Amino acid sequence: MRLMLTAACGALVALSACTYYGVPAGTVVMTPASYDRSFAAAAGAMRDEGLTITVQDPASGTVVGNVDSSVVTAGVRQQADGSVQVRFDSSNTHDPTLLQRVSRSYDRRMGR
Repeated sequence: MRLMLTAACGALVALSACTYYGVPAGTVVMTPASYDRSFAAAAGAMRDEGLTITVQDPASGTVVGNVDSSVVTAGVRQQADGSVQVRFDSSNTHDPTLLQRVSRSYDRRMGR
């Protein structure tokens, strides 16, 4: 019994000397967003703000939605450095805050 207790204590001491180089608790690691995640977040953000999606084409990176005769277009583009650019545009919105709300919803979906 005493031998087992000594062995267990020795193992604990040996393990406590090991160094762990992990990410500290509470640290947020930012990695580049994937194209698929960004595209889904753009479409979801438009739905969050009440737009009806009329075009959702991942191959071209285009999402088009409308609400109350306002049309919003999202363009999702993969950059050469691997980052993803998302741009929301509106040609005839009657709600001056619509693009801002869609953009905030996108940021929430992306965890920003």
